[in-house]
Amino acid sequence: MRGLPYAALCAALLYPSHAPFAAGVFRCEDGNGHITFTRHGCPSEQQAQLQSAHNPTPGSGKAVPLAKPTSGTRPSAAAQVVVVGQQDDGCGNRVTGNERRQAIIRQEIRSGMTRADVESSLGKPDKITRRNGEQRYHYRDQRGNSQQVSFDEAGCVKGK
Repeated sequence: MRGLPYAALCAALLYPSHAPFAAGVFRCEDGNGHITFTRHGCPSEQQAQLQSAHNPTPGSGKAVPLAKPTSGTRPSAAAQVVVVGQQDDGCGNRVTGNERRQAIIRQEIRSGMTRADVESSLGKPDKITRRNGEQRYHYRDQRGNSQQVSFDEAGCVKGK
């Protein structure tokens, strides 16, 4: 008889409950309109609202849309993309990211690559020379073939 209550207790603990577990969070808004969400309440100088934060388990019912589509709000064809910030490689971004990766993989050197790009492609140079503000990397392979890469004052591969 002792085994039956023990088995019933284990089954009750392992059987998932169907009661929805919803959490409440506080929506706090300060005088400047800055909004934060917290589970610990809002400071006294901020306006507080209790928000329901229900996160249903996937597959437990009807799908919940993440956003409601609105009709007629497609961007016009004349809309332009404005780049707010862009990484500058110091060489005028003459070689794009994809071109740079492909050149490094193929061990090719392109005008506008940086010293770091050249070293990623060909390795550390066998010899470095400097003259009149120009720097050159000298490479020699095992067959005796040599290659030189010239850089300008900014450290960018010079065009041919």
